[in-house]
Amino acid sequence: MYNVVSLFCGCGGVDLGTVGGFVFNKKEYAKHPCKLVYACDIDPKAVDSHKLNFDAENAVCADICEVEADDIPECDILTGGFPCQSFSTVNPTKDPFDDRANLYKQMVRIVQAKQPKVFVAENVKGMMTLHKGAIFKRVISAFEEAGYKTFHSLLNAADYGVPQKRERVLIVGIRNDIWEQKGDFIFPAKTHEGNWAPLSVAVPELAIEEKKYYFSERAVQGMKNAKNNMKRGLAQNLNEPCLTVTSHLAKVSLNSRDPVLLVDPAKELYRRFTPLEAARIQSFPDDFKFAGTETTAYRQIGNAIPPVLFWHITDEIIKYLEK
Repeated sequence: MYNVVSLFCGCGGVDLGTVGGFVFNKKEYAKHPCKLVYACDIDPKAVDSHKLNFDAENAVCADICEVEADDIPECDILTGGFPCQSFSTVNPTKDPFDDRANLYKQMVRIVQAKQPKVFVAENVKGMMTLHKGAIFKRVISAFEEAGYKTFHSLLNAADYGVPQKRERVLIVGIRNDIWEQKGDFIFPAKTHEGNWAPLSVAVPELAIEEKKYYFSERAVQGMKNAKNNMKRGLAQNLNEPCLTVTSHLAKVSLNSRDPVLLVDPAKELYRRFTPLEAARIQSFPDDFKFAGTETTAYRQIGNAIPPVLFWHITDEIIKYLEK
């Protein structure tokens, strides 16, 4: 059994993928020999959700900057999707050197102190190219100086059975002594390349009764009257994966790059995703629970890492450690 520490855990997308033992899209994702011994996040509602789905005693609501390494249990695997807003290409005005961008240093600090066999870090693909790759090189160097051989890859969740085109950078670090013994880490082979799961997996029918999810006539008219200088009203095709869902799902607009649903073209009826649909788009099983209001649930879902994607990462790590 491998002990796992999860930093920036959110509601637990990474952790569900790590421990396994769930069903999504009629496929069973087997349990991994992994035990979650510690999880930490600064968002109290996300931690509440985590406690609803995992061992409540292991989840801590805290600012990682104030958590002492000695307060974190020893572990074999350490995971962390450190906050990515500063690295996002969606909003290039964000300062890539702000406090949130430097949170990777906290993960490095814990990795250096606990020396797990393997760590996994996740971030948006924009992190690789900002400042001509200088920031990414800085992050990689920091982890390697902590005693790890790193491997990175840009993975699309759709290539692994998630009904969403979501590209993320995954960094896997193998402790040097283990790498010298076992060799290079290979990322999991694509399971659904050319055979992507369609959005219909998450949205079985376009028309629903709840009026609160529909956009008003005024919103539709505003979209039609706006200058045609950007993509608007991005209605999704149920036969293809969805575009990336984000943390502002509750504030989705027709005047943005947010994915929406066109229920009736003749009547110009558009709607946003329900929380259940959004969770399915992220590959959460239907029995996963989210604490708080719909708004906080949307934020947790949009910030999460797809459990199915992380299940494949963990599966490959277990094979690597046991070979």
